[in-house]
Amino acid sequence: MRIRQHVNPLGLHFEQFRGERPALGAERPIEVEIGCADAQFLFERAARDPGRTYVGLEIREDLVALVNKKARAAGAPVIAVFCQAQLHLGEIFGSARVDRVYLNFPDPWFKRRHHVRRMVDATLVAGIARLARPGAEVLVQRDVWEIALDAMAMLERDGQFANAAGEWTFWRAGNPYGVRSWREQHAEDNGLPIWRMLYVRTAASPARSLA
Repeated sequence: MRIRQHVNPLGLHFEQFRGERPALGAERPIEVEIGCADAQFLFERAARDPGRTYVGLEIREDLVALVNKKARAAGAPVIAVFCQAQLHLGEIFGSARVDRVYLNFPDPWFKRRHHVRRMVDATLVAGIARLARPGAEVLVQRDVWEIALDAMAMLERDGQFANAAGEWTFWRAGNPYGVRSWREQHAEDNGLPIWRMLYVRTAASPARSLA
């Protein structure tokens, strides 16, 4: 199966939510990866801690089908959802709140005219703030300095997250969860720098409806 590497998230095709909303029980903590690709990161998390539910949000529908097929075959608590995450967090999660959110190496969109397509913008950060319970962790990883700094600016300015390393400071202790996405594995194996940010959702502002 040929799967597109890059997809324009601003396409009209993605405005309406056409994925399947996952069944989420209140008894299991929820972790979410936005832009999960093949969900290697989530499958490794599930192997370490199978008592949680792992939801991967992905804009490439073929990858969603492959992840869900693999999860069913392995009996893993991993669910992929086809969506444009900046638009559809409310429709996917409803009143559910999550314990962790991961953004692992989202597409950089280097050309200036494509910057508007970058995933980590003010809209997505506000959506994550509504989705995350107080105390929830948000990990962002990037292998491009400019993109990492841009993501940090969005989180620092939102005002609903505390930087675990200190304001405007990158996380220097390595990946705190001990599992790796394919892109992280590739970067480390090739000696490429990785810029990490770890944030905690504060209780300073009340959660608002995602609808």
